[in-house]
Amino acid sequence: MSRRRGFIVLAVFIVMSVLCGLPLLAAVTDSPPAAACAATPESTNASAAAVVVRTGQAGAMGRWNATQVANAAIIVAVGKDLKVPPRGWVIAVATAMQESSLTNSSRATDHDSVGLFQQRPSQGWGTVAQIMDPVYASRKFYLKLFTVPHWATLPLTQAAQAVQRSAFPDAYAKWENDAQQVVAAVAGVASINDLAGAALVDCRDPAAISSGGWVQPVRAPIVSGFRTSDRPTHQGVDLAAARNTVIRAAAAGRVVWAGCDPATGNCDIDGSLQTPGCGWYVEVQHFEGVATRYCHMVSKPFVVFGQTVDAGDPIGAVGASGHVTGPHLHYEVHTGVACDDKRCSLTNANAIDPVPWMEQVGAPLGTQVS
Repeated sequence: MSRRRGFIVLAVFIVMSVLCGLPLLAAVTDSPPAAACAATPESTNASAAAVVVRTGQAGAMGRWNATQVANAAIIVAVGKDLKVPPRGWVIAVATAMQESSLTNSSRATDHDSVGLFQQRPSQGWGTVAQIMDPVYASRKFYLKLFTVPHWATLPLTQAAQAVQRSAFPDAYAKWENDAQQVVAAVAGVASINDLAGAALVDCRDPAAISSGGWVQPVRAPIVSGFRTSDRPTHQGVDLAAARNTVIRAAAAGRVVWAGCDPATGNCDIDGSLQTPGCGWYVEVQHFEGVATRYCHMVSKPFVVFGQTVDAGDPIGAVGASGHVTGPHLHYEVHTGVACDDKRCSLTNANAIDPVPWMEQVGAPLGTQVS
């Protein structure tokens, strides 16, 4: 066996031993991904040798060599061990890409910064020996991340900067795509979208269900109304929720559409005013001909066609896919809807203003803003 091949085998063995014992994330299936709550992780003193996690694969990926990917796998493993949602794994890996190029170096590059996250002993992150333990450093990062309010719905660069306090606060954003690809690879899934359902649900902000059985799909102000003078063909309302905010089913029912709008085409990138369609979206059939539509999700919905949902169940997350100027939820209510076994017919003719409807059912939407 060559020295290089031996090194790669050893690296994979280390990652497998670091990553053994937690549930293996499933590959792409037709089943909805399981939603997970963003529980606060517990602090432990485990070392790299003591943490056991399982990974999908390790090895060089594009600009990242096998050692760098192995370090990313450790970061993901620790996130799993602490029950951090996958959004946190991406933030952590992107941060380490910027700070150290995923290299666990003991050479201080800025003051006394060392390790994967360039944490500083003089700033209370731990001793040099502790920070040089990738598991210890990753845990410290996650524990600090969980003190940041609403970290899971912040843009990546804001969440990372709140932890790191870098002199270059905008630098983290450029690594988001790379981090998503590496996280997906070491988690053993084809795409970061296959982890999205477990990434964002926040148990600290449960949806309040009205006596009529309805709930706000998101808590956010209305920034564009129903069929306004400047948008007479706008068949719903736009709610200015931040990217990655959980979208909840407004009432109990059956999912009659969950996917990418064919008019949009590629829903995995942010849209624009030149992009047509709803992007990633969901339709839910309720009762007596009532149905709702939720557009512009950030990624593949958390639910699938035919699935039964209760009021308040997470069905996706806010994004900017399709015809948009930025992240928001476009929400529609339709009445007198005809359905068959395959689809419901949500049309311009049966769309109604969601604002008075939601007030009537006891779940009023956000306040209109100018």
